[in-house]
Amino acid sequence: MTSTTPQALSTNQPKDADVHRFEVTHVDHDAYTVDIRGHRLQVDQPAEAGGTDTAPTPTELFAASLATCVAFYAGRYLHRHGLPRTGLRVRTEFTMATDRPARVASLRVVVVPPPELPAQRRDALLAVASHCTVHNTLHRPPAVDIELEP
Repeated sequence: MTSTTPQALSTNQPKDADVHRFEVTHVDHDAYTVDIRGHRLQVDQPAEAGGTDTAPTPTELFAASLATCVAFYAGRYLHRHGLPRTGLRVRTEFTMATDRPARVASLRVVVVPPPELPAQRRDALLAVASHCTVHNTLHRPPAVDIELEP
């Protein structure tokens, strides 16, 4: 039996304007570029892994994406509260899993607040920074589809 009642669209479905698109292009050996909104990034592999070491690896950019997202959120918190961002830093380290599949096993992100940050603002700064978009995505992974163009 078919229904004539209109079905509501899910609010979780992205509108076309919400979809972010870019393309990765092979450059040479293990080097690739990606153009995003007029910005060009490159990735490569270290020489010991067969690359020419002309750029960070995709995995390094992954960790850098988390670190810069944390820094951005921390910086916005400071700005909203009229606090200086000078001296704000984020240190990051990661380790690779030793088993398969190849993946990052752990990430450590350390927020170094500006020296002038009042002690009573430290916990709030960390709370805001740890809710950045990349961190949230790692805790609630998206659906990922990898397809081969026909």
